[in-house]
Amino acid sequence: MLREQGVNGQLEMAAAFDRAGFTAIDVHMTDLITGRVSLQQFNALVACGGFSYGDVLGAGGGWAKSVLFQDRLREQFAAFFANPDTLSLGVCNGCQMISLLQELIPGADNWPRFKRNRSEQFEARLVMVRVEDSPSLFTQGMQGSRFPLAVAHGEGRAEFQNSDMLNALESTGGVSMRFVDGTGQQAEKYPANPNGSPQGVTGVTSADGRVTLMMPHPERVFRTCQNSWHPDEWGEDAPAMRLFRNARKWFG
Repeated sequence: MLREQGVNGQLEMAAAFDRAGFTAIDVHMTDLITGRVSLQQFNALVACGGFSYGDVLGAGGGWAKSVLFQDRLREQFAAFFANPDTLSLGVCNGCQMISLLQELIPGADNWPRFKRNRSEQFEARLVMVRVEDSPSLFTQGMQGSRFPLAVAHGEGRAEFQNSDMLNALESTGGVSMRFVDGTGQQAEKYPANPNGSPQGVTGVTSADGRVTLMMPHPERVFRTCQNSWHPDEWGEDAPAMRLFRNARKWFG
């Protein structure tokens, strides 16, 4: 569970991964910088949500630069992402941060950056998402599923350099999750789309599915009781729990 100054979602994330059968370890960036901990000790990396450096350097920008501008850390992250036996997840601020490490991640060529919401305000509520057909290892077997997830961000709008990049990401199955409206159609209008991302894009994945980014917070609603309403037949686990169990299943 990787965090930086200002990140606050590591305990919820650890609880979700723990419930799925992982051993969750709290790692601060200072642990990596000082060499107390190495990414090579782990087979899964989760960049958690919050507000690294208060987002004063842009959405996840300060956090990403602490990796990109330190050669030893840069090499360590590049080696981790290149290792075919590893899995990575970035949520909210962690999504923003890992998107800025794109040059270190194989198969992430057409990923967007995440910019200020069109509403020009912080959006914190439940939204409806739809899982798309993609290689993401977190969403296997969930294609077409629609369920609510929490959002809490001021800079979550996916911004592509040009329309060709978005089209290329779409055509290769790189979009793993979208905002949808009450009829299940992709949402581009507020409030169903809380940030204005084109075509409702709110989750992306690398070409081999090992690195997945999403703006919504599945860790905040993985238990049924964390949802404001749910069908009686849901039982103890909400749909978001499947994301974490998929990850555990991949490791065998």
